[in-house]
Amino acid sequence: MTETIQLGEVSIAVTRKAVKNVHLSVHPPLGNVTLVAPTATRLDVARAYAISKLAWIRDQQTKLLAQARETPRQFVERETHMLWGRRYLLSVVELDAKPAVTRDHRRITLSVRPGSTLAKREAVMDEWHRAVLHQAVPALIEKWEAKLGVKVSGYFLQRMKTKWGGCNHRARNIRLNTELAKKPKDLLEYVVVHEIVHLIEPTHSARFTALLEQHYPTWREARVELNDLQLAAQVWKK
Repeated sequence: MTETIQLGEVSIAVTRKAVKNVHLSVHPPLGNVTLVAPTATRLDVARAYAISKLAWIRDQQTKLLAQARETPRQFVERETHMLWGRRYLLSVVELDAKPAVTRDHRRITLSVRPGSTLAKREAVMDEWHRAVLHQAVPALIEKWEAKLGVKVSGYFLQRMKTKWGGCNHRARNIRLNTELAKKPKDLLEYVVVHEIVHLIEPTHSARFTALLEQHYPTWREARVELNDLQLAAQVWKK
């Protein structure tokens, strides 16, 4: 059961779980706040803790809301598009054939049928980003399954509004944000590692952090870099 603490304009979603310590998080892109507390924690105790961290919460929200956002993509000639952290110029070719996307060292070429809509062009590019991720993700999962001694039952790609990834501990699968195809590959690896570690430790506990420290010691730098990069041009809803 989730309860809400309201501190002025700041809403905090409170969840109680079998954890030892309180975990307060401010999530991109809008700065939504969650607080995970030990099962027996009273709401007034959680509220007092949140009040003590209010300045930190507001500082984190300010940083997130100041992040650069992509301007809406129109999928037109010479528009810039990102792949694996690099900028490419888009070339649009109209052909009476099945839509496709190709890439060389400077350009991404989008082939679409004459008169194709913006929505159709976006859908073709989104499908290509998924294909690119499908080429990269399995090898990363296999690598980290071996390192961490766990087995991932499967992975899913989807557009997410507030997370880079997710883990279903019981089903033993992970989810990855399709926006990761636009980010440097090492950041994709960080998210994969983060979610696979959750198969060992479901919560963001001290044990979870220790496992990341042991197996991926640059995880803090990767997290900061990922959250400092441009967010997708999208209307984010609270």
